[in-house]
Amino acid sequence: MTEPPFLSALLTIVEAAATVAFALSGLLEAARKRLDAVGVCVVAGLAAFGGGTLRDVLLDRRPFFWVEHANWLWALLALCIAAMLFLRARHLAPTERAMQWPDAIGLGLFTAGGTQVALAAGMPAIVAVLMGVVTAVFGGVLRDIVCNEIPSAFRDHRPYAVCAFAGGWVLVGAQALALPAWAGVLAAAAVATGLRALALATGAKLPAWSVGDAARD
Repeated sequence: MTEPPFLSALLTIVEAAATVAFALSGLLEAARKRLDAVGVCVVAGLAAFGGGTLRDVLLDRRPFFWVEHANWLWALLALCIAAMLFLRARHLAPTERAMQWPDAIGLGLFTAGGTQVALAAGMPAIVAVLMGVVTAVFGGVLRDIVCNEIPSAFRDHRPYAVCAFAGGWVLVGAQALALPAWAGVLAAAAVATGLRALALATGAKLPAWSVGDAARD
């Protein structure tokens, strides 16, 4: 299905903003781990492009979104170099909390973009929503694995993938109500980011696996 020019431009902007947000989260995590310049660029790239690449593979979508917009690779390298120089000059110590906020923004934006791409490809609603979740979550999972961490999406118990799942259904609902596609995309991004921000602000947590149950196994 061919997307209207305005919607196509909006999705490009959303994916670009999400890429920057996740690249920042990867950059801050790499800086916390004191990786070298190559490590910083690799971790930032995995965070920024990992989820969208997996989505494109699953949807058999070519070219990959970062190949179609190859200038984003140059922008990523420039961002990494500028951030490393800035952090060194200012002697700032990156913290896990600082990483969470660009991550929350990227979560919402990639949720909306990934779900809309899948809907435009004619996927069923549940598949489209899961593609949005994959797009939003998998980059952060790769970032944490490479940095030798259990992915924060699984370990901190605060809603993460659940926020993306809810945001994806907002977009599906907007389409079912025949609302403008741009309104659905923006609403989905706002809901996913807002829910994650609320979870971070309030400390709300999902139920954890019982230690007692694990001990009995």
